[in-house]
Amino acid sequence: MEWLIIGFILMFVMAPVLWLKPSPRQKRQGRLRARAAEQGASVKLEKPPLHHFKGMMPAYRWPYPQAKPGPDFLLVRDSNASSALEAYCAGWRWRIAPLRALPESAEQVLKELLERLPQDALVVESTPMGLTLWWWESQAAERFSVYADAFKQLRSMLGGLSDQAVKSSSML
Repeated sequence: MEWLIIGFILMFVMAPVLWLKPSPRQKRQGRLRARAAEQGASVKLEKPPLHHFKGMMPAYRWPYPQAKPGPDFLLVRDSNASSALEAYCAGWRWRIAPLRALPESAEQVLKELLERLPQDALVVESTPMGLTLWWWESQAAERFSVYADAFKQLRSMLGGLSDQAVKSSSML
């Protein structure tokens, strides 16, 4: 009887410790987010730019240099887009198209990237501040490097193509 009571007390003490232990999914996400940070992306849970979406979603953002803001555009995967939106490439639609045409080289990199992204990647957004991927983190950290390199390349191609004039501090 004493061993039963000791066993029950040990289980009672150990249960909270086991609850705090990260799950395999949480460990994978931690490695993925650490790899993203190493490759220049910040990761935050934010409300994605999707209609009728409740909750938060991981947003991986590669910032544009402050002196070279990027253009505004928003691409949504067909599965989350209205059929009224203009089609861009296989599986993606413009929710907000860029005001000016993207350079041909940047457009080619963007289309190739969109074709390779996993199915849980729902939104690719560019604002003057950064290039953002909204997705559910289905890939491992090693696979993510392929996407990160393409996003960094695209960011460098789109930097300085802002739809708004850059304010210069030298004009006094």
